[in-house]
Amino acid sequence: MQITGTHINYYFICLRKLWLFANSIQMEHTSDMVYEGKLIHETTYPQRSSRYEEIQIGGIKIDFYDPKNKVIHEIKKSPKLREAHVWQLKYYIYTLQKAGVKDVSGILEYPKERKTEEIHLSNLDIEDIKEIEIEIEKIVSSGQAPKIKKAARCKSCSYYDFCFVNEDQTGLT
Repeated sequence: MQITGTHINYYFICLRKLWLFANSIQMEHTSDMVYEGKLIHETTYPQRSSRYEEIQIGGIKIDFYDPKNKVIHEIKKSPKLREAHVWQLKYYIYTLQKAGVKDVSGILEYPKERKTEEIHLSNLDIEDIKEIEIEIEKIVSSGQAPKIKKAARCKSCSYYDFCFVNEDQTGLT
């Protein structure tokens, strides 16, 4: 299995979502929230496509890479899921380093909030990523989706209807 940035992101958001996505149950195309995120990504920095490169290595696709300064730019809609965004960007840096590109850093950008954050990869992060990859492999190869863990963020998830079709929603926290 090729682990992608989406797998890393979902690992930090919801293990059930990770399993469903990795097992070809993909609901993102039905989500207004996902569409809004794509729209922000495509319209916020229109000049970038001419200045930066899109690169694909293994299971990852980086939309905006500045090869001169060795900086990955990752645009996100909101910082609500910041931890997942940080680790996704660290995974991109890790993948480039494994491919022989040294001294890469990242910038996490939230244009609606007018916030940016510089992201670096430490040796400890690399060890964590290796463990996360093993955990993702275990989760994805399991014959059964992880149990639902109700959370407030479930209401805005593209898998909401799939997970809660027969559930009473009064218990979400």
